[in-house]
Amino acid sequence: MELSKWFSTERIMEWINHYESFGPLPGFFLPLLEAFLPFLPLFAFVLANVNAFGLWFGFFISWGGAVTGSFLVFLLMRRFGREKVLSIFQRNKQVKQMMDWVNRHGFAPVFLLLCFPFTPSAIVNIVAGLSKISIVQYLFAVMAGKTVMIFTISYVGYDVAALIHQPGRTAVIIGVMILLWFGGKQMEKRLGK
Repeated sequence: MELSKWFSTERIMEWINHYESFGPLPGFFLPLLEAFLPFLPLFAFVLANVNAFGLWFGFFISWGGAVTGSFLVFLLMRRFGREKVLSIFQRNKQVKQMMDWVNRHGFAPVFLLLCFPFTPSAIVNIVAGLSKISIVQYLFAVMAGKTVMIFTISYVGYDVAALIHQPGRTAVIIGVMILLWFGGKQMEKRLGK
């Protein structure tokens, strides 16, 4: 079975409904797992959660899982990042540049990068773990950044039918997504410099 079909929103909803006796745990652990396996579709997990549990509870479950997963990746890199196996990350030129940028600016770049749904957050978590950013700064940055990103996805995915019937709302969402995409591209260019 093709990976995109395996992790479609419908398939994830089936899993959540099938394992409903576990309550919101599958909805929490899927975004947590995405932090370790970035090829997994966080977008689909968030959509499934808001459709299964409602906008606010679905958002909270997704946010909690994503923040916990990101923080665990950060802590693992902070603890084992200097080890021989993981030192390959530090030798990468772009990772070094990003680490220097995070070391100089702290909270702001981590927060901004994690706000954008198109940013590979696994890389941000790894770089932050290898940098000198404090654990408290990182935790606040990831909590705030994931709030913006996951709420945007939740809001878009909660009532897809309203996007068709309310063109004003659709225009606002498309505008926000374009701004987020443009902002993410500007951050990429700045990191490239």
